[in-house]
This record gives sequence, C-alpha cells and structure tokens, in this order.
Amino acid sequence: MKPLYVYDKSLLKYRFNDQHPFNQMRVKMTTDLLMDAGFLKDEDIIKPRPATDEELLLVHKPDYIEAVKQAGNGGLSDSQLESYGLNTDDTPTFDDMHEKSSMLVGATLAAVDEVMKGNAKKVLSLAGGLHHGFTGRASGFCIYNDSAVAIEYMRKHYGMKVLYIDTDAHHGDGVQWAFYNTNEVMTYSIHETGRYLFPGTGSTTERGSDDGFGFSVNLPVDAFTEDDSFLSIFEQSIEKAIIRFKPDIILSQNGVDAHYRDPMTHLSLTSKSYEEIPRIVNRLSDKYTEGKWIAVGGGGYNIWQVVPRMWAQIWLAMLGEEPPSGRLPEPFIDKYRPRCKVEFPVEWQDDLSDFEDIPRRSDITEKNDNMLQRILMYLDQI
Repeated sequence: MKPLYVYDKSLLKYRFNDQHPFNQMRVKMTTDLLMDAGFLKDEDIIKPRPATDEELLLVHKPDYIEAVKQAGNGGLSDSQLESYGLNTDDTPTFDDMHEKSSMLVGATLAAVDEVMKGNAKKVLSLAGGLHHGFTGRASGFCIYNDSAVAIEYMRKHYGMKVLYIDTDAHHGDGVQWAFYNTNEVMTYSIHETGRYLFPGTGSTTERGSDDGFGFSVNLPVDAFTEDDSFLSIFEQSIEKAIIRFKPDIILSQNGVDAHYRDPMTHLSLTSKSYEEIPRIVNRLSDKYTEGKWIAVGGGGYNIWQVVPRMWAQIWLAMLGEEPPSGRLPEPFIDKYRPRCKVEFPVEWQDDLSDFEDIPRRSDITEKNDNMLQRILMYLDQI
C-alpha cells in the first residue's frame, strides 16, 4: 500500500510576517525537491481540508478558538491578545489567522483519515507539527496544536492508543501537557535540554500524573550533542518505549532544527541523523503497529540549506528508499539557488567542511549516556 503526501498551496498561507523565522515556504521547497527528483508524483498527493470547530474543541477551549477568530480580524484589545499568548514576538497576529491555522490542523486530520479508512498505512503532512500550542494559549509559533487534535481525534473516533514521537530540538510541551494524565497516549520527546532552550521544559522528571504517570518520556540531551550520541539514545529508548506501551499507531513530529546549521538551537546533528531517524520509525511501525505511521513537520529555520533535504528523507523512508547521494536534481538547484543569499547546498548529504569539532564531545556523550540509563530503568518499571 503506497504512502500518501498531504499538500496544497493553501498550507503556505500560515505566515506571521516577512521577518518571522517560521516560513512555510520550506514545505513547498521540500515538495519541489521530491517531485524534481522523481520520488513524488501527483497521484501520491492528497489535499488538506480545514479542521472544523468541533474538531478543534477536542483539545482547545471554546473561548480560545473565539479569540483566535477575532484576533485574525483585529477584534481584540492588546490586553486580550496578551492573555491568549497572541500578538507576541513569537506568535504575532495575521489576517484570517483562524482559517489559515485550522487548515494546518485539517491537513494532519486528513492524514489520519486516510490511514483510519485503510487507504494508506503511512501518510506525511509536513505543514503540521505545531507542538507548542496549548489548550487555551498560543506559544512558540503555534496557534493550534494539530498533533494534539489529531491524537484526540484518533482516540475519540477510532479508539486508538497513540505513541507520539517528537525529535524536534525543542521539547514537545503542548502535546505532552494535553495528555499528561492519560495512559492511552504516550508522549516521547528527545530534545535539547531546557536549561538552554525554549520552552525550558522536558526534564526527565516529567513523567505524567494520575493515570498518565509513566507515559510521558523525556530525553533531554546536552547542547552540542552530535549524531552518534543522539542516534544511540533514540534507538535504545524508542523501541523499549514501544514494547512497553504497545501502541496501535505512531504519530511522529519531525522538526529538523537540531541540525548544526539551524540558527535557533545548539545541537549538532547532520544529514546522517535525518536519514536514520525516519527509517528507524518506519521499521518500528512495520514491526509493532502494522505499518501505521503518520508523520508531520515541525521546527526547522534554515529553509535554504537544511529543511528540504532533511524533510525529504521522511518521505523516502516511507517509500522504503535508501538515502540518495550525489547531486540534487538540476531543476531544483536552478529554481532555488538564485534566490538563496547563502551558500546553496547541491548535494543530498551535508558537506561537513564547515562542521566544527566539539571539544567537549566525550563529556557530552557521557552525560547523555547517564541520562539514557535513568530513562531505560524508568521504562522497565512501567
């Protein structure tokens, strides 16, 4: 059964302003790269739909949804906006904010429906992954939380136990808190430690509460963590989490802002990690969830040098393709290199000539390994 890919130009309209680092042009660039390389065809693409208010209410509070609607039309005062986390530096208001935000949620729900209806086992919706949105407040570039809505949608309408995997450099706080008290969802987040990075949460002691105790799994890695340490932690812990939780389906958030060229974080991953991460998830979905895997996007703020190549690997993993090497397709290079104001990458894999060795590498790895051992012991107790 072929995987499906959710895309439409309407998804590019979620845009705060021209100076804001969150730029959905990266979704178009990834789509163009895959099509120019011959890996993505028109028949693989399905259209998104807007999420309904009823669907948003699965997670978000009624007064918040109404506030987003009014904010997108200039209908709230500054104090009202502030109370909902709107019109901040991170999440400034923009025209028709509710309509454009609900389309991103609907894109993820469209992916869910295709899997639940048996039309595909794996679906990719790169426009989603807005994991910082809270039930009643915007945060961290995120208005509505598409992943949380999709998870609750799967629980309510299909009775699914959902494993949420988050490999973004930033902790997946909005999704975690939405399901902190339930044992029907496991949230797993491997991220840069909150000591240095927004949102400052995601410590190993955040394990859930009430019925959900043990079902929040956090692996905060140290700043400047490199490929080998990150991948070792991920591989050793994620399969154990799956075995313990026994999910029906996986929803993964695939931020690529842990890349060493990303301007907003302090991790040091390269294309090696972004080739491996989705292939690990693909293998585990085939082994434990009958292949059911929905993937969304997330962070990634170097749209020219990083995001398209790294995100393309998710789709290639779903196809069962090995990571390509060599030169990117010429039509893609010709289309985007003239618009790029930095050195434009022309190879699938990173040129590491500018990669700086981390002097504390052994100390970082040791610290990460100690953290991993605590988490593995914790997983054994679930």
